[in-house]
Amino acid sequence: MAEDAGLDLVEISAKTDPPICKILDYKKFLYDQKKKQKEIKAKTTKVSIKEIRFGPNTDEHDFEFKKKHAVKFLEEGSKLKAYVFFKGRSIVFKEQGQILLLKLAQELDEYGSVEQMPKLEGKRMIMFIAPKKKK
Repeated sequence: MAEDAGLDLVEISAKTDPPICKILDYKKFLYDQKKKQKEIKAKTTKVSIKEIRFGPNTDEHDFEFKKKHAVKFLEEGSKLKAYVFFKGRSIVFKEQGQILLLKLAQELDEYGSVEQMPKLEGKRMIMFIAPKKKK
């Protein structure tokens, strides 16, 4: 039947019993598959992660300055990794670091949502904020 129509017999699914075949133009079939793959690839978005570093005793002006950068990153659609880095003996100010990160999360509430609450990992207290979806 395929030869009479001047087309190709293409096996669509070999795993079924009996195997599924279609009579169609094989070159066009390959072209359509490539086109679908390209569409799928175009729809996927790469997620970039931007970092903002604080100290446990970050001043109010510095906090506001870094918050503006955080807002810009979240509006771009990037994830935000905010962390407090404890040097030397400043590790005794763990509570201050946590308060700082929670304050940042509260002020960025309209731009993004907290993905991971502040967690101490070694000398860093890390928190992730994901951007809110645009409507």
